[in-house]
Amino acid sequence: MHKILDSSLLYRWLSAFFSAIGSAWHDSRIVTWFLTPGRGRERYERSLLYRLGRSLHNALALIFDKLRLTRLFNGSIFNQTYIWCLIPAVLAPLLDQTMVILCLVAVGFFSLTVRFGCDKSRRLFSSPVNKYIVLFSAVYLAATFTSVTPSGSLFTGLLTVLVTLFAIIFDNAVTTKRQTDLAIRLFVLAGTLVSLYGIYQYFYYDPGSAGAWIDSDKFSDITNRVYSTLGNPNVLGEYLILITPFSFACVLTAKTWPKRLLYLAITALMLLCMLFTSSRGGWLGILFAAAIFAVMLDARLLLVGLVGLVALYFILPDWVITRFTSIGDFTDSSTSYRVYIWLGTISMLKDYWLSGIGPGITAFNTIYPAYSYNTIAAPHAHNLFLQLTSDAGIIGLLLFLMVILSYYRMAFGAFSREKDRPTRVYLIAAVSAVSGFLLQGLTDYSFYNHRVALFFWVVIALGSILSRRSKMEEGVLWLKS
Repeated sequence: MHKILDSSLLYRWLSAFFSAIGSAWHDSRIVTWFLTPGRGRERYERSLLYRLGRSLHNALALIFDKLRLTRLFNGSIFNQTYIWCLIPAVLAPLLDQTMVILCLVAVGFFSLTVRFGCDKSRRLFSSPVNKYIVLFSAVYLAATFTSVTPSGSLFTGLLTVLVTLFAIIFDNAVTTKRQTDLAIRLFVLAGTLVSLYGIYQYFYYDPGSAGAWIDSDKFSDITNRVYSTLGNPNVLGEYLILITPFSFACVLTAKTWPKRLLYLAITALMLLCMLFTSSRGGWLGILFAAAIFAVMLDARLLLVGLVGLVALYFILPDWVITRFTSIGDFTDSSTSYRVYIWLGTISMLKDYWLSGIGPGITAFNTIYPAYSYNTIAAPHAHNLFLQLTSDAGIIGLLLFLMVILSYYRMAFGAFSREKDRPTRVYLIAAVSAVSGFLLQGLTDYSFYNHRVALFFWVVIALGSILSRRSKMEEGVLWLKS
């Protein structure tokens, strides 16, 4: 393929043209700023946030010392922070028990507290994204207590804050290359199990389960939409967007052909499961993630991808083509349903844009019906960004966008400097996964399922970890004492 492209005059002309533009763009001030995130370790250590954190750490270490807790916990299982943080991250998509996952996350928090209490010299990683995660969580917590229904928002608000802050906990739990690589492979294993179960549902579950998730008048050929362990086809699609890029990254980083073929088969299973969700937002998200992956890996692959898209039109079943081309069709009840909800939410936010109404279904159902179009009821805004504004106001939305901007600056900055190929490939996966997820978030409230929300924040943490992977020691998987 490379030889065919290299022999093409058109390709060589386009390549030279875009190469010149790329060089000029790369040397511009805005790109230089974007690729140099953070203020440096020395400036960070002079910040108020760092000094406050150090004071709290010193107080925690003093308490552990006075109460002899250091002697109690040193060498205990609770000092194995990596294990306790890995368990909920891996089990989140598999275990349909939110409270169990919540308890495991709490144990991860406790384990990191033990690590810092027992080791006064230990330092939090100064990831640029972490300060915005803390600020976003603080605003979301404040919105919970100032909600139009504080009691109705309490559980959802606290749970959201907990899973959000878990990004910082996971970021500090992973300290070696071996831990990073094992985490990615276990995530892919969990994604494989989820995908296998979804494919099983497609062939062996009651076809009537498509039910409320499909417009039977327009899509009579679609009799089943799979949801695997996540309870909803769109939620399953959101999860698959996050994990599929890492599965393909494992194909490119595997050292032997049997492993490459294994991960390639796993990636194919995930894509097949995504197809069976019939989630148009999921399909758009995974295509966008694939485009980002291709461009970052080798921009020339984008041309191959365009050819592949054309070929898919002739390969895919008619029901897939019909479903995909119906995007934007307002005669589809699912599309019109979402548009009316968006209009109603925007109308509501004209009055509540500053502080929001508070998180949770109860708060939304208290205020939204007065603004709804065509009396359409809904549990949420069916749009990630509208819902975050509804939950925590414009400040909450802006801080979330700052989290994303900081994440991209950190990941792209590390990618531009990185020489280690596996690390570069994993960074590509981290960027493309988040990008596809955010695009899908335009069509649905992606944080509605807290297990998917937890895994999203784990991927954010993984991006921070991967930005320093090549500098890590090979290390061990767990502490020996």
